[in-house]
Amino acid sequence: MAEIRLDVTDHIATITIDRPDKLNAMTPEMIETVVAHAAAINRDREIWVVVLRSAGERAFCAGSDIKELDSYGTAWDFRFRPDYTDAVRSIDRPVICAINGYCFGGGLEMALATDIRIASPNASFAAPEVKLGWIGGGGMTTLLAHSIGPSNAALMTMTGNPVDADQALAWGLVSEIVPLERLHERADELARTIASRAPIAAQTAKMNLRAAYSMTREDAVRYERDLQTICFATDDAREGRAAFKSKRPPVFRGR
Repeated sequence: MAEIRLDVTDHIATITIDRPDKLNAMTPEMIETVVAHAAAINRDREIWVVVLRSAGERAFCAGSDIKELDSYGTAWDFRFRPDYTDAVRSIDRPVICAINGYCFGGGLEMALATDIRIASPNASFAAPEVKLGWIGGGGMTTLLAHSIGPSNAALMTMTGNPVDADQALAWGLVSEIVPLERLHERADELARTIASRAPIAAQTAKMNLRAAYSMTREDAVRYERDLQTICFATDDAREGRAAFKSKRPPVFRGR
């Protein structure tokens, strides 16, 4: 059975990490599959939303399989390996992440690379690399700092200690805590909601949020206005206005 699965239904792609007996830790082969799936999603304009989730109850993803790291010949080989965090971050559609159990190391970086994160009460989050002699390399520091603030990011990256779901919610690392038995259902609900919106507008909103991180406020507002103008010229925007006037649900087509 594939350890990384991709399923597509009704404009929604679901990536499932399926190695629960090893806490969904990532092997080089699994990483290559994630990279391939991300590229396939970006090529398919009929995919409008992505859900990232895992099998089993104990872990979302414990990061890279430590036993596999010595398979890289040198630190330089390790530096230029394919990266699953980069792959998830490269997806240009809205990505919802459903997190249960351990979300550690590269697993946390992968979750941080998504747009909307929800968690079960048993979820825990950690940047434990410092305990093993290195630090995260998939954007851990910058993504955490933007998500939970520099002091909280320092606490996590310098101690390596985990935080629970309640603390993650209080810090803004996740948006919701959902009972474990409803976690995937809730992720699918959010995906269907976003898939019902104009896909170009939703994807543009993602672009706008990411760009805002690296822009001054004035540049960010100007960029947002440019993106708004692009969206306003689409067939979907015309359909949205027509549907509003006719008091009917819009039918968006991604054009």
